[in-house]
Amino acid sequence: MGKVLSITEEEMKRYVELNMYKKEIEQEMNELKKRFHEALDLSFGKQNKGEIRQGNYKLQRQIRSAVSYDDAGTVKQLEQLNLKEFIIETKIPDTEKLESALNLGLVEEEDFKEYKKVRVTQSIIVKETFSSMK
Repeated sequence: MGKVLSITEEEMKRYVELNMYKKEIEQEMNELKKRFHEALDLSFGKQNKGEIRQGNYKLQRQIRSAVSYDDAGTVKQLEQLNLKEFIIETKIPDTEKLESALNLGLVEEEDFKEYKKVRVTQSIIVKETFSSMK
């Protein structure tokens, strides 16, 4: 298993403290960003890029846009306009049905072993607890 590291109460306490500071900092930064956007909106208009200089600092707002279409509605409209060449047909597995079939034994898991991907994520949570001992 390898080397075992010990973790101290002080390290966990420091983690909790830093996490509180992080939340406070993020909240203050979000408030400042909101104020910056309001000032830029008034000076340059909503959703317009702009720049404000103060002393040695420069505040810039960049605008990015992305176009997307509602899949179902767009496909329906394309079919009505007889523009089927604008539609891509995709074949995807119904993983819910496949998992059910695997659980029921209707399909062998071995047949899909090389295709199945399981994503595992790790999370650290440190909370301050209080002892009930007096």
